[in-house]
Amino acid sequence: MIHLDPSKIVRLALLSALALLVSCQSGRPERGQTMYLEAFSPGSVPSSSNYNADQVSYWDGDGMRGSPSITIDLSDQKAYFYKGGALAGVSALSTGDERHATKTGNFKIIQKDQWHKSNLYGDFVDSAGNVVVANIDVTKDKAPAGTRFEGSKMHHFMRFVGGIGMHEGFLPGYPASHGCVRMPGHMAATFYNNVAMGTPVTVRP
Repeated sequence: MIHLDPSKIVRLALLSALALLVSCQSGRPERGQTMYLEAFSPGSVPSSSNYNADQVSYWDGDGMRGSPSITIDLSDQKAYFYKGGALAGVSALSTGDERHATKTGNFKIIQKDQWHKSNLYGDFVDSAGNVVVANIDVTKDKAPAGTRFEGSKMHHFMRFVGGIGMHEGFLPGYPASHGCVRMPGHMAATFYNNVAMGTPVTVRP
């Protein structure tokens, strides 16, 4: 009969538990590989272990005067809204991932569309509107017979360069979009209602 030191038994048990924990975590999606997810309704929490509740967004701009401008900071994933040079509000963001970087530079709002939908990303749905295939890319995925494309909601869309704009969307807590600037719904609506065509937008690294 083999006799083991009790301390060695405890050590082996701890090592086994650690190995199991590491193996469970290895299946998590890598940073920047999140599929496009559309905006979520108020009060609902997306089923993502990576989701961080928004605790930084706020708005103090009601009653403030002065020309609006927006600075989007990619490094801290926040948008800063100014009126006449004074800070009016801050919004949490999720910007472009590693493969779809949000372009940096100085731009202006060139389109506002309150009920905008993506023409590239969304779902294939049946005639009743039921999702048949979710999170598809029309440039890569073929629609099954009897389905149609339904673009992901990008409400309160504020385009500032090419196909890129600010809009309501899912925030997992890190850059995860295909280049657009996702914002919490209430902040997207607030920014939308306080910008005009031509409002300056600066995107910095």
